[in-house]
Amino acid sequence: MGATKRDLEDENGPPVGTSSKKPRRHVAALVLARGGSKGIPLKNIKKLAGVPLLAWVLRAAADAEMFDSVWVSTDHDEIENVAKSWGAKVHRRSPEVSRDCSTSLETIQEFLRNNTDVDVVCNIQATSPCLHPSHLKGALKKILEDGYDSVFSVVRRHQFRWKEVKKGSVECTQPLNLDPAKRPRRQDWDGELYENGSFYISTRDLILNEGRLQGGKVGYHEMEAEHSVDIDVDIDWPVAEQRVRRYGYFGRGVSLMFCKVSGCLTDGRVSLSASGEDTVSIHYKDTTGIGMLKKDDVEVLLLTSSEDPVAQLLADKLKKLTGCEVMQVGEDPLSDVLPVVKERNLDWKDVAYMGNDTADSSCLNLAGLSAVPADASPDAANAAKYTCRLLGGAGAVREFAEHVLLQKEKAKSQMKQDRIDRTNF
Repeated sequence: MGATKRDLEDENGPPVGTSSKKPRRHVAALVLARGGSKGIPLKNIKKLAGVPLLAWVLRAAADAEMFDSVWVSTDHDEIENVAKSWGAKVHRRSPEVSRDCSTSLETIQEFLRNNTDVDVVCNIQATSPCLHPSHLKGALKKILEDGYDSVFSVVRRHQFRWKEVKKGSVECTQPLNLDPAKRPRRQDWDGELYENGSFYISTRDLILNEGRLQGGKVGYHEMEAEHSVDIDVDIDWPVAEQRVRRYGYFGRGVSLMFCKVSGCLTDGRVSLSASGEDTVSIHYKDTTGIGMLKKDDVEVLLLTSSEDPVAQLLADKLKKLTGCEVMQVGEDPLSDVLPVVKERNLDWKDVAYMGNDTADSSCLNLAGLSAVPADASPDAANAAKYTCRLLGGAGAVREFAEHVLLQKEKAKSQMKQDRIDRTNF
């Protein structure tokens, strides 16, 4: 999860001139993801731009590097599996707080009663896929450094509001936030702040003793309109995919990618020639995709299996064709690739992995970005963070390569954006 504020305090010790430091506070991120959904079944893990909806906010929470733990509260096995594959802990909620009429507050209170070490909770909405780490960092600083008891996300809107007139009433509507005789231009009006529902951060005392998420010393964190996406309210799924591809948080990018040859780079079939030689085919789209990754400084290692002697025999030709190193893995690929990750001094979040079989599941789970072709085994597909539309040997590697590069580009753009002082505009 990276270095937290607590880690840094432990490492540096108390400030000079003081005998002790402030008591440490355990800050937890909590995503509520009930299995029941009246609109879209299992909406929280439905793929959005190739990634489970829930995963967009889990990735942002992890990369914020300010949480001591990241949790998902759920009542469903499939949601639990997805949550764990993205590195989150799971709070298995009780039936009492899993009903249609259950409130978020009740669920968070149950979580706190079961996790007595948690002092501050950041309740993140699973349906806010354009949340970025920078939003969470800015809000958490108000809690941890400025002494706020609760902070929530808002968006600024320039909308004129009018009083509602009930059907059949002879009453006339009246303006609520403007003078029609002096309608301001957009640039002359600051607008108003509205809750956007992306997250609510509260102290343990406020939630358990006062029974609310907003209270005490209250603050807000303003998010940009383009990041204030709520699938429950604002938009439907196709529009959401367009928004998240443009404004979503794609992580920090990866520097190393493992790719299985059989079933990913090839379709897994072996052809017999008239001369008795075994042959396999590789799509030019996939070799082009590998070239694109290498051009963007992503190292690609091709993996052949001890159970696929044909791919092993072609190792030299594969290296010549793709310019990539080829390594053999056994029945448990993780045990073979783990030393490579350690040797390069990388975190798993810096690694991409593409596989297609049950044996790849551990690597697919651990990798910061992982994918399977459309025809992968169910176990591999459940462990992967991205499912390609294309089949193995038919462009799936190119598709995943484009996804990896899009992630890197988005990460670079966000880093530049975070450096911009928005008050200068």
